[in-house]
Amino acid sequence: MKNVLFVCSENACRSQMAEAFANMHGHEVIKAASAGSKPAGRINDKAVRAMREAGYDLSTHRSKSVDVIPALDYDLVITMGCRDTCPRVKAQERRDWDISDPKDMGAEAFNRVRDEIERKVLDLIAELEK
Repeated sequence: MKNVLFVCSENACRSQMAEAFANMHGHEVIKAASAGSKPAGRINDKAVRAMREAGYDLSTHRSKSVDVIPALDYDLVITMGCRDTCPRVKAQERRDWDISDPKDMGAEAFNRVRDEIERKVLDLIAELEK
């Protein structure tokens, strides 16, 4: 199992969806978590709706800061296009997925971002299974 942390600024959309997809598809490969550098305090309603359409209940998640996540040495920290460096988070490897923040997008564009995140998570799982 690889400990993977997904980080975006608010931990309200992108990183939450990435964590959810990792839990849905990679539960035997990835132990996923998510956090934000400036957490919004709540999950974006559009993310809850979009993930409900994908078969996942995101309403049980909460937006949290990188300051409150477990102090692990993560195998991989993935930022979601926000360019956060998260220096307080120990990681063996860091990557940035250049993904647009969908919070102000309409439903169709938001779902395209959701689908892009799912594809990237599936690619990551395939890579880690090798």
